[in-house]
Amino acid sequence: MFDKVLVANRGEIAVRVMRACEELGIGTVAVYSEADKHSGHVRYADEAYNVGPARAADSYLDQDAIVDAAQQADADAIHPGYGFLAENADFARKVEEAEGVKWIGPAGDAMEKLGEKTKARRIMQSADVPIVPGTTDPVDDPEEVVEFGEEHGFPVAIKAEGGGGGRGMKIVHDPDEAEEQLESAKREGEAYFSNDSVYLERYLENPRHIEIQIIADHDGNVRHLGERDCSLQRRHQKVIEEGPSAALSDELREEIGESARRGVREADYYNAGTVEFLVEEDPDRDADEVLGPDANFYFLEVNTRIQVEHCVTEEITGIDIVKWQIRVAQDETLSFEQDDVEIDGHAMEFRINAENAAKDFAPANSGSLETYDPPGGIGVRMDDALRQGDDLVTDYDSMIAKLIVHGSDREEVIARGKRALAEFDVEGFPTVIPFHRLMLTDEAFVDSTHTTKYLDETLDKSRIEEAQEKWGTETDSADEDEEELVEREFTVEVNGKRFEVDLEERGAPPINVGDVDASDGNQPQRPQAGGSGGGDGGGSSAEGQELTAEMQGTILEVNVDEGDEVESGDVLCVLEAMKMENDIVAERGGTINEIAISEGDSVDMGDLLFVID
Repeated sequence: MFDKVLVANRGEIAVRVMRACEELGIGTVAVYSEADKHSGHVRYADEAYNVGPARAADSYLDQDAIVDAAQQADADAIHPGYGFLAENADFARKVEEAEGVKWIGPAGDAMEKLGEKTKARRIMQSADVPIVPGTTDPVDDPEEVVEFGEEHGFPVAIKAEGGGGGRGMKIVHDPDEAEEQLESAKREGEAYFSNDSVYLERYLENPRHIEIQIIADHDGNVRHLGERDCSLQRRHQKVIEEGPSAALSDELREEIGESARRGVREADYYNAGTVEFLVEEDPDRDADEVLGPDANFYFLEVNTRIQVEHCVTEEITGIDIVKWQIRVAQDETLSFEQDDVEIDGHAMEFRINAENAAKDFAPANSGSLETYDPPGGIGVRMDDALRQGDDLVTDYDSMIAKLIVHGSDREEVIARGKRALAEFDVEGFPTVIPFHRLMLTDEAFVDSTHTTKYLDETLDKSRIEEAQEKWGTETDSADEDEEELVEREFTVEVNGKRFEVDLEERGAPPINVGDVDASDGNQPQRPQAGGSGGGDGGGSSAEGQELTAEMQGTILEVNVDEGDEVESGDVLCVLEAMKMENDIVAERGGTINEIAISEGDSVDMGDLLFVID
């Protein structure tokens, strides 16, 4: 058994992995950015190492810093969680080649074969797994998109090779959109996955999103742990996941599960993974009917890592997937056969995001947990890392927790979910809890006749606004003048390793420990807001109208130069926030007097972007 594991991630998934390690008697090491120095995963770990500034590219995506931290901590292995470097084949190989450190995940070569979508499609074809009509070679010319659409019909999906969760995917509805959407998909692929290669697929009009959890060992044993239905999505991002699917017949779910096993075997894959499929929904299906074995299903992609929603499968199978990841990494053989996998009841996972669903799921830009009182009781599981009083870290994903509810059947899970969500008390910033409560009363969701497009195209948005008004919580911060107790938190780092000193005083003025210089040079300094380029939010000496960022994010592209003449509505730059591209447009015509940002810069809400005269 490993003695010590470094978790190359943050937040609830880092804590989830550390809990599995704790139960296996394994020590844990956290890594953290400057923005996360007081975060929950750092508190939970046995040791913690600073790996860089808030910007993910300079910390959680810094491969050398992660490996160096593991070796400095004498860790035996690295677990990547999900996101960040979890599906980076180059990083997997770097860990595999590092002295004294093992990789808890599939081999880098297998990750590359299944992680890049065109390679995965070829593997699935050879394993007789149905795939959506599409290309198996990268696409560079807009004319190829047009020709594909003319042959298979519009709309056409352009997808990034390394993409997932809707990132790097663009939809082309007619030939006129081909060039613009191709460039956008390639740009997102480069920004998110350092790979601008894209391919084409026929865009399915009424799909359900069904995924199969698998676990495989080094001896070629592959088990599937049933399916999860992830059809409730907004902008291709999952919101509620459940298992088993209420829309599938037993014959169909078995057929999809066995297809996943065949594909994984063909790729010589081991460790945990998820094979995702699109199942064509019958728009005329009644709530008391299910999709039979004649329903069309198609391979979508393989996620070569643990999934956010793996908890659903754990609840209905009783199998700890993270522990098996660790065991497989130590060359253990799976101790159960496929026939031993039994599905017990039903489970749902509710992603608790710091977002206001009534405002198009806009992420919170700041706040702290004035109240954090999660639910409990039979059948209720909480995966989180935050605690009451914590500040909201807005530099990364907006998900702050996951609520998982298990019951004997779907009806009981819905009733239990209503109760648990009503108990869940969060104050300090908006969350999607009111939205989840609404969905458990929504006819299409309760009947499980919804598709992946339901939230974006069908649900009446006024119902979300009503739910937010009915169940939303106040977000105003408490009056600081009423606070008598001052907590002073000092963080000292020696050779990159974290040490903490906490002091409490009454009647003492607060001090900003981020501005204290350490005499040995190891005390971290807080990065300036917005990173390099225009990040001070402090205005400009140039004359004209100032255009500032409306949200925290990263500048993907700057489309103008100083001195350019622009018209109202012209796109000045592209800002990535919460996995979505946002066009920043000129509010009026004029001349660009100043550009305060550059491509790749991180910006905060209120930071100066442009001055237009």
